[in-house]
Amino acid sequence: MSSHGEPRPLTARRAPGLKGEAHVPGDKSVSHRSLILGALSVGETSITGLLEGQDVLDTAKAMQAFGAEVERTGTGAWTVRGVGVGGFAEPEDVIDCGNSGTGVRLIMGAMATTPISATFTGDASLRSRPMGRITDPLALFGARSYGRGGGRLPLTLVGAADPIPVHYRVPVPSAQVKSAVLLAALNAPGVTEVTEPEATRDHTERMLRGFGAEIETERTPGGALIRLTGQPELRPQTIVVPRDPSSAAFPVCAALIVEGSDVLVPGIGLNPTRAGLYTTLREMGADLTFQNEREEGGEPVADLRAKFSPNMKGIEVPPERAPSMIDEYPILSVVAAFAAGKTVMLGVKELRVKESDRIDAMARGLEACGVKVEETQDTFTVHGMGPGGVPGGATAASRLDHRIAMSFLICGMAAKKAVTVDDAGAILTSFPIFEDLMGGLGAMFTRDNR
Repeated sequence: MSSHGEPRPLTARRAPGLKGEAHVPGDKSVSHRSLILGALSVGETSITGLLEGQDVLDTAKAMQAFGAEVERTGTGAWTVRGVGVGGFAEPEDVIDCGNSGTGVRLIMGAMATTPISATFTGDASLRSRPMGRITDPLALFGARSYGRGGGRLPLTLVGAADPIPVHYRVPVPSAQVKSAVLLAALNAPGVTEVTEPEATRDHTERMLRGFGAEIETERTPGGALIRLTGQPELRPQTIVVPRDPSSAAFPVCAALIVEGSDVLVPGIGLNPTRAGLYTTLREMGADLTFQNEREEGGEPVADLRAKFSPNMKGIEVPPERAPSMIDEYPILSVVAAFAAGKTVMLGVKELRVKESDRIDAMARGLEACGVKVEETQDTFTVHGMGPGGVPGGATAASRLDHRIAMSFLICGMAAKKAVTVDDAGAILTSFPIFEDLMGGLGAMFTRDNR
């Protein structure tokens, strides 16, 4: 069942060639961080292009609950009047983060070094996800947590009364863990050091610099060493949120596998820590070009043009690329199903603990659609069937996971027979205009299961 009501089944049928421009929403990672850092600043931060999906709206509500003034002034336009580092007030009610693992983990980090308590919960998917990887490093600052078995939500976090700076080595590649520690370090005196053996998305570091924090990154043989000096006064900013590369992946990949397609996706953020999917697609032989490359708000941006690519071939995706495309493996596995040969995705165990076990979810759904797959705890292999070769004709379980739902709808647009998603409601959490946007390009979605 959808986290916000009854199940919403949706069926995708084989589409004619997709044409036009796809104006995808703002970047979800930047949107979350804009609201949180705006709330930790002194003064008014102005944001345009904010993603207005449920995940980000839940973060906005949380910042209000902690005492910031958050106001929507127009479509994608918001202002945040912050309370400063260490200025969070204790919320009067439970903080419900819905489906957002990013939201809850970053918010926990932001409050962990302020002497207040807050209780966090979320939907069924979020309540099943492990929080120990966040609460363990936050405990080093002096925070305490009380949750269900495995550190799962609902969970109460008691912020440190006398926080101390820490030296922390991130044990698994996770921008959420790294970012939570850096946000906690803001209200700890002295210098906190975070070592990151494998690079992950660096939006938090970029935005902290923009807000005036003293933060530096040094490349060492053991990975990136990030040093943050605590207790700064963050300066409010004017933020233009780039369009989300993870959302752009869906119209781009649909164009690559639907015969006759030619789609332009303008203004996409191409931060190198996020662009692994597009590198991979080009290696597979995708007709994908970057146009009008530029920089906006410190982030590289380009317009992506994707055309039907009947000559794509399966490849081996190296494990070191996983952090830069961890959210895109579900849609990549759909593209792989329409390529020739075998695509092997290595080092993807992090997919097991996302909104769902995404390896299992994609494996079962692709098998139902007639695609041969293989999996281990840390690998996923798809045996491609070539352009238009996927039989389809199945119903895939979304498991309350927006990316699973969208991936199988894209699959249905190119398969021989229609593909139904049992519940598309979770799509609203990250890409609320997905159905209308894809329909505008030529997708054929229906609410019945015939």
